[in-house]
Amino acid sequence: MAPQHKRVRVGWLAAGAVAVAASVALVSGLPAGVDVVPPDDARPPVPTPVPAPATSPATSPVPGQAPGKEVPAFGAFLKSDARGVTRMALFSQWLGGAELRVGHTYLPGHRWSDIEGAPGFLDVWAHWRNEKADRTLVLNVPMQERNEEGVSDEEVRQLVRQGAAGKFDHHFRALAERLVELKVPDTVLVLGWEMNGTTYTHRCGPDPEAWKKYWNRIVTTMRSVPGQKFRFDFTPTRGRDAIPWTKCYPGDDTVDVIGMDSYDQPAGMSFDEQVKEPYGLQAHVDFAKAHGKPISYPEWGLFRNGDNPEYMRRMLEWIEEHRPLYNTLTDYCPHGVWQCGANPKSSHLYRSALLGRTDEATPTPTPTPNPTTPTPPTPPADCTPLELGSWVEYWLGGQLCFRFDWS
Repeated sequence: MAPQHKRVRVGWLAAGAVAVAASVALVSGLPAGVDVVPPDDARPPVPTPVPAPATSPATSPVPGQAPGKEVPAFGAFLKSDARGVTRMALFSQWLGGAELRVGHTYLPGHRWSDIEGAPGFLDVWAHWRNEKADRTLVLNVPMQERNEEGVSDEEVRQLVRQGAAGKFDHHFRALAERLVELKVPDTVLVLGWEMNGTTYTHRCGPDPEAWKKYWNRIVTTMRSVPGQKFRFDFTPTRGRDAIPWTKCYPGDDTVDVIGMDSYDQPAGMSFDEQVKEPYGLQAHVDFAKAHGKPISYPEWGLFRNGDNPEYMRRMLEWIEEHRPLYNTLTDYCPHGVWQCGANPKSSHLYRSALLGRTDEATPTPTPTPNPTTPTPPTPPADCTPLELGSWVEYWLGGQLCFRFDWS
């Protein structure tokens, strides 16, 4: 995703756009005299962080970090493939250099070969994880192939029972061996996520008892691989959904983390109601405490209530208070704050809360009174912009322009 005498001029770009533009150029071989101009809506320039004035915690979007406490590890889901790793660096820059210590991706669930960790898919994530010792790789792992193909309850019931009997053990052994080979044996595995719903073939509802046996079998199989240090994250979606998620809990011996995917839904539900509802946020915290397990939020973000800064503020406060092992915001529309322009108020609040955060204890910055609209960079004088449409410009990381070198 590069050129010679008539080169791609990227030196004047914002640092985040440079990485994308250079990657695109290596793959596509942009023709001579073509430059990349970052769009004004997809990748705003990274503003210089402004030191926060001394204020009371009530004026901050989330409570200030208490001295001596480590900042909870956080990240964002930005894309499953290699683009997700590239965007993590850009997302960090948008946050004023805040350190993303969590990388989050999903194995495709189309075929068993995907779930085994097909060659090439996980390599870039393993490389990112191993660049720093304090990073965490979070990997969502489907428990069945054809995982989003609308498989009937009856067939799911049969598949779960087959899994409980050991039919699919070799696929998960292959995945465990692949992760150890890539030197990421401490990966957090979000196995069979949102099992209490109806979306996935790996759902629990058609046969909870067989599902729990299947989970236990997968964990036992993967833990048998030499060199592994996996942590298994049991993550339902918030609320009751199709079945109470507590009925799917497979037991403390095979669960290391109790997570929850929690979006701002359904429409009209306040954050207090999300906390208090049956099998909601408070029930999750209480359940994990009773079982002696850390919590996590592998997926969270906006949804049915649109651009809702109140939800964003309250969820960040909740995370600060309850200190999950990790949390990763889902960053695409309608949930996100960086790759989704539909949520400017929530975006501003999120960015203000996490601007410049590292793993050292520092107070949360106070947001500026009004979000400022970034000024798009001006292309060079000898460069004529080429309109290709927002979708193409998004993937290129900017707008193409032609420069004519007559010498």
